Amino acid sequence: MTAPVFVVDALGAAGAGEFVLDGPEGRHAVSVKRLRPGEAVVLTDGAGHWARGEVVVAEGKDRLVVTLEDVVAEPAESPRITVVQALPKGDRGELAVETMTETGVDAIVPWAASRCITQWKGERGLKALAKWRATAREAGKQSRRVRFPEVADAATTKQVAALVADADFAAVLHESGDTPLATAELPAKGEIVLVVGPEGGVSPEELALFEEAGARPYRLGRTVLRTSTAGTAAAALLLGRTGRWS
Repeated sequence: MTAPVFVVDALGAAGAGEFVLDGPEGRHAVSVKRLRPGEAVVLTDGAGHWARGEVVVAEGKDRLVVTLEDVVAEPAESPRITVVQALPKGDRGELAVETMTETGVDAIVPWAASRCITQWKGERGLKALAKWRATAREAGKQSRRVRFPEVADAATTKQVAALVADADFAAVLHESGDTPLATAELPAKGEIVLVVGPEGGVSPEELALFEEAGARPYRLGRTVLRTSTAGTAAAALLLGRTGRWS
């Protein structure tokens, strides 16, 4: 089994030697994981810097002393995959973020589509965004990632269209697509953007705007997936086809 991952600040400034893991992460390591001397850990800043370590001492309920190897800077993956996720109902947004993070998505953009039942406004919107970001962090740790996905601020349709226009390949998952995503011609590097609509679907006006910006509609298969699972399924397909899962 691979070593558990813990998140620390500014790991890039640390070098080989002794490191103290305390606070919430230390508590999780000592009181939940119950790590003991001699066990392996991985520390990361979630931005690509990471180091292997070995537990030297577990003290109290929230303090772990480890010896670290040199910090490694892991390069960003290419092609980069961004999923624009329309806001789902209830906690399905967190489910989408969790599974997309575990799959390997590089960035997630919450999208306030016109047919979204859920709307992020005011304090409620800030809390929902914070939950998405916390979910990405925890899922990144669970899946042993050292570069967590970026979760952007909620985007308008015009902002999504601008993102699509800058992409090297952009696709809208939509039942009107006559081309399977599995046969699309993909770039070897650069930026891939996937747009996932809400429960009510992408509106004709939104679809037209995205097509004008350069995104064609594609279909995944014969079945219709929920908005909370479509992005994960599509990302997995692209990760396999681009060689990132090889």
